[in-house]
Amino acid sequence: MADVDMKPVDDKTKEDKTQEEKPQEEEVKETKPAPPTPVQEIKANVALIDRAVSTLEPRFTHRVLRTLTSLRKRLDDKVLRDAVTEIYPDAESPVRKALLSWLPAASDSEQTMDIDQAAAQPSKTTPQEFAPECEVYLRLLILHHLLTNPSTYPKAIQLSHETVEKMQALNRRSMDPIAAKVWYAVERAYELGGELAEARPHFLAAQRTAALRHDDETHASLINRLLRSYLQYSLYDQADKLVSKTSFPTSAANAQFARYHYYLGRIKAVQLNYTAAHTNLQQAIRRAPPAKIAPGFYQAVHKLFVVVELLMGDIPDRSLFRHPVLEKALNGYFEIVKAVRMGSLSQFQSTLSKHAAQFEADKTYTLIVRLRQNVIKTGIRRLSLSYSRISLRDICVKLHLDSEEDAEYIVGKAIRDGVIDGKIVHEKGWMECGGQKGGYGPEVSEVFTRRIDYCLELHNHSVKAMRYPLNAHRKELAAAEGAREREKELAKEIQEGDLDDDGPDLGEGF
Repeated sequence: MADVDMKPVDDKTKEDKTQEEKPQEEEVKETKPAPPTPVQEIKANVALIDRAVSTLEPRFTHRVLRTLTSLRKRLDDKVLRDAVTEIYPDAESPVRKALLSWLPAASDSEQTMDIDQAAAQPSKTTPQEFAPECEVYLRLLILHHLLTNPSTYPKAIQLSHETVEKMQALNRRSMDPIAAKVWYAVERAYELGGELAEARPHFLAAQRTAALRHDDETHASLINRLLRSYLQYSLYDQADKLVSKTSFPTSAANAQFARYHYYLGRIKAVQLNYTAAHTNLQQAIRRAPPAKIAPGFYQAVHKLFVVVELLMGDIPDRSLFRHPVLEKALNGYFEIVKAVRMGSLSQFQSTLSKHAAQFEADKTYTLIVRLRQNVIKTGIRRLSLSYSRISLRDICVKLHLDSEEDAEYIVGKAIRDGVIDGKIVHEKGWMECGGQKGGYGPEVSEVFTRRIDYCLELHNHSVKAMRYPLNAHRKELAAAEGAREREKELAKEIQEGDLDDDGPDLGEGF
């Protein structure tokens, strides 16, 4: 009889356990709910908006609007048609007819499928009447869908006009959060259609109305729409006047604040106010959504931020150009930073001509051209540290300047501004560079004097601010008097010989 290999008991128990665990894992996988379809998500959002209107709770509307960015990427004609027909099942509903008129008609196969589904699931309940905010929300979805195809841009502008007229006719405060999103879609439709300047009067009128009604969300959105319109056509004076004449709502969302600070940074940078521009751009970066959620805005802010830092005389951190979202977008700006840091005018000019198209598209070309003076100053500083005396002709060759007169003017300005320490000898045509400043000059002495004075003043204030317990000195006086009395008693005892018997008798040894 052949031998049979027997499995150990532990292996059998392991197999039994794995067989028991497998069906449990399958049950867990089966119970996991499937993600909702776009039609189901739209129906749920409409129900939430209707609930927000009936209960006067705007948080439900804000919950719906937070899903707008992800939902509009999954929209198509069939999804919108199905959503409208399911939300408004009555074929004679005027709202349903108005919404479906903006969508292309369904094909024959889709119509037969819809008829079969309607016959299979007859509706016995009466259709529900939704709030007007639900219709405006559906119009907003259709408007975003029309903006995905260049052939439907004129249709999107017509729909935006009709939607704005409907919102203004209703004049409901529960519609304000949706109205702010609608105005963004209106501006986008005009911008993609190449008619952004024509929409400016509508934005101005709506901005005044929103300010009077204290509609902060719509007010903030319209201010950003106007600033974008002005900056699109390089109308920086009008944009600056708008900022000075209006006050941005403090209760606006972080996304609106981020856009507002970005536009302010662009305005201040053009006006040569680089410190204020740097502050505004920092606020825009802090308030902006994460880089993976809004990569376009994140890249645009950092492009301007790098240029402003260079104009201020600072060099951006190298780790900024290694960010996964910014690495490719800031490639040209990184080369500009290297040229400014090295003080190489030839490298700067070649980089500027190489990436001119990108800088023009980013609207940073005029700001980057201003960096030429910074490059020349850096180059002159490097030459002053390397040479004790150098001719103006050699400066022209090394910095790739046009003539010796230009070199003399630039060097003179650098000496006057304190960039370098030296003087120009006109008779011999060279520049004499002064020695490097020592570390213990009069400026350092003044700094040390101010710091010492501050420390002494701080010590005096600390001494004055110290507090002591009341009558603490009397306790010390009482303790001192008690010690004196004990000393007197001890002296008397020594004189009278009243010491203890244990002590030595000094008279015995004599």
